[in-house]
Amino acid sequence: MNEMKKILLIGTGGTIASDVTDSGLAPELTTEQLLSHIPGISDICGVDCLQLLNLDSTNITPAHWLEMARCVRDHYDDYDGFVLTHGTDTMAYTAAALSYLIQYSAKPIVLTGAQRPLSDAITDARRNLRDSVRFALHEGVRGVYLVFDGKAILGTRARKVRSKSYNAFESINYPVAAFIDERRILQYVEAPCAPQPGVQFYDALCPCVCVLKLIPGMRPDTLRYLGKEYDAILIESYGVGGIPFHGSRNFMAELAALTNNGKVVVLATQVMLEGSDAEVYEVGFEAVNRYNVLQAYDMTVEAASVKLMWAMAQTHEFEQVKRLFYQNINNDILTL
Repeated sequence: MNEMKKILLIGTGGTIASDVTDSGLAPELTTEQLLSHIPGISDICGVDCLQLLNLDSTNITPAHWLEMARCVRDHYDDYDGFVLTHGTDTMAYTAAALSYLIQYSAKPIVLTGAQRPLSDAITDARRNLRDSVRFALHEGVRGVYLVFDGKAILGTRARKVRSKSYNAFESINYPVAAFIDERRILQYVEAPCAPQPGVQFYDALCPCVCVLKLIPGMRPDTLRYLGKEYDAILIESYGVGGIPFHGSRNFMAELAALTNNGKVVVLATQVMLEGSDAEVYEVGFEAVNRYNVLQAYDMTVEAASVKLMWAMAQTHEFEQVKRLFYQNINNDILTL
């Protein structure tokens, strides 16, 4: 008889662990209390509980991502998989962060949460938690995923696209890895095989990264101010990656100044699907070819911004940041 697998359930807070207080919903429940609402789990695996944090995910910071990665690292050899409960608002960022901080894991690291708390009569919390444990037990699953509403999404490809509905998350510019129903797990996309020597943990992030969303009429000197405060700026530009360069709204001089000051700029797109390709038009070609400007291509803004933090914790030299940023990690970037 095969030995039963062991899962570590790590609680960080969020709606799934919330209860009604005088000030509204707030994280109150422990991982043990969450598990008590999912009968039958003990029949399929052993689950240990660890309460790491108890935060609304709005309050999650890069320091908390490092804490989560350290927790997995400290217990990595003792468990067959890990499930982290987390608030939905920043869960896509956390899934991306763990994808960069824990690379080539042969074991599943699954994030999940809920749109409605367990205390509600009608809630998605029970299903999401059960699905996450089942997916973490599924043969061949490895690396970081977000499991929600019957879907498993690569940690680098998730985005919250609905604020209230149960189907809150979608996989952006990449197929859903697996569909999960009450009886089956249909895994369509397998994670790449981990190279030797296996799992690699990182313990540093550079949080001095800013995301700027362009709107028509924005003043170029906005970049000047941000360049004083941040080491890297990700610009959510228009279409495939256009930057204004006409008249008083010419951003090129500011990009030149950022380059001269050793700053890094990444062009992404405000358009959710299909990614950037800035060199298609004159408005992006000059930016990419003359200055320290990278492109997000098919990466999500969540993944690109966190990947910048990971890369710049290792180096601020532009060519090295470029090499790290364009490295395919957990299938985060495919279009170069």
